[in-house]
Amino acid sequence: MNAHAAMPLLVLASSLVPGLVIFALPEQWRWQRTVLNLAGALAKLALIGVMVAGVLRGEHYEVRHTVLPGLELVLRADPLAILFLALSAALWFLTTLYAVGYLEGAPERSRFFGFFSLCVTATVGVAMAGDLFTFFFFYELLTLSTYPLVVHRGTPKALRAGAVYLAYTLAGGALLLAAIAWLYSLQGQAEFAHGGVLAALGPARHGQLRLIFLLLVAGLGVKAALVPLHGWLPHAMVAPAPVSALLHAVAVVKAGAFGIVRVVYDVFGVEFAQSLQLLAPLAAAACITILWGSLRALWQDGLKRRLAYSTISQVAYIVLGVALFGPLGTVGALAHLVHQGIMKITLFFCAGNYAETLGVHKVSQMDGVGRRMPLTTAAFTLGALGMMGAPLTAGHVSKHYLMAGADAAGAPWAGWVLIASSVLNAGYFLPIIYRAWFRRPPGHWPNESIARRGLRETTLLLLVPPLVSALAVVAAAIFADAPWSPVSWARMIAAREYLR
Repeated sequence: MNAHAAMPLLVLASSLVPGLVIFALPEQWRWQRTVLNLAGALAKLALIGVMVAGVLRGEHYEVRHTVLPGLELVLRADPLAILFLALSAALWFLTTLYAVGYLEGAPERSRFFGFFSLCVTATVGVAMAGDLFTFFFFYELLTLSTYPLVVHRGTPKALRAGAVYLAYTLAGGALLLAAIAWLYSLQGQAEFAHGGVLAALGPARHGQLRLIFLLLVAGLGVKAALVPLHGWLPHAMVAPAPVSALLHAVAVVKAGAFGIVRVVYDVFGVEFAQSLQLLAPLAAAACITILWGSLRALWQDGLKRRLAYSTISQVAYIVLGVALFGPLGTVGALAHLVHQGIMKITLFFCAGNYAETLGVHKVSQMDGVGRRMPLTTAAFTLGALGMMGAPLTAGHVSKHYLMAGADAAGAPWAGWVLIASSVLNAGYFLPIIYRAWFRRPPGHWPNESIARRGLRETTLLLLVPPLVSALAVVAAAIFADAPWSPVSWARMIAAREYLR
């Protein structure tokens, strides 16, 4: 095995090995656990940095392992994989810092961080999967590794949420497996490739391919939280804040959206999918999800539930961009894959800070929190403005490309949906910002004992991650045209898909 073949395995091992060791550590070995977590996160960042530079030079990173005759596990770092890998690694590092501070003094930390590392291992496996079989393997590993994180608190509410989560995701996995088996019976092992691999199948197979596409999108749409398959996500907000951040910004929801991107571009091929008239129904499903998630968010008093419905809406932007036939929509979708991650993780970090420091869990409890926690609230404000698409934020950049993509594709109705969503985003974020900065604070906070610690904000490990990610929300807009930006990377991928 040469160095290029070893790189995908090393990326997996950088979180898998620390995670397995952490499971065996006694609870009181705090520093050893922290060192393992951070060393794994930094190693993953460094390895992916090497692969980013290599892919730009045209180098090829791939490893294969035969499971059965005609069935292989394939790991490959193509440009689309690198985009998701870089997002996962960067946000995992921030979430690791945050989780160490958030779970200080909590029970079962070795179990939590062990599954936390397995979750990230599964996520990078999803990113690097070179075919549908490998994708399915890591996709289901992601389900199994995130379930213990969702139910970590062990309360009846957490266990109920875990049961709902498993019911949805395992059902989605069954649909995905059925679609893959059906496709393999027609095509054999379908590896991901620019332009897809199914166009050579004759017109007699087109009816079957439409049904397979429906099954694939339904199976992936569960984790992507497409309406009506989204019901598990608000329930999962019972999980600790670091888990919510992972679910929404890096792992589960994003893995579903990423899978739909793979199916459209690298299994069917966007031009073949358009010829089969598959993209218009996918765009319609995305638009329904965008509006439904935004409308439901308006009425949520629970801060994390409001953010959950916001995620349902925002992740559907990615699916809409994919379904808009044309390179501009693709750039918007892939840029938003990254931009939504950094914006949403900022918001969940801040929500966790409010809950952990002040005991504030509801929007109605947020009067004056900006005076008590100005830096956290400034980070929340930037994340919220990004979600609204305000200028000089990451959200503005990706929405600009999505609007242009809708116009270029001759789909003005999609542009109006995006405008309506931005108005609704303002409707559920601006009241929070107003309460936080301009309402008088209450006489005491819900968790008065913690507020009496005398901290101006909160602990450093809880404060630094949202500040860094909030700065990234602005930097992604200011440096959108830089050669290393998500937008530039998305342009490169779009050129490969449409200008072959």
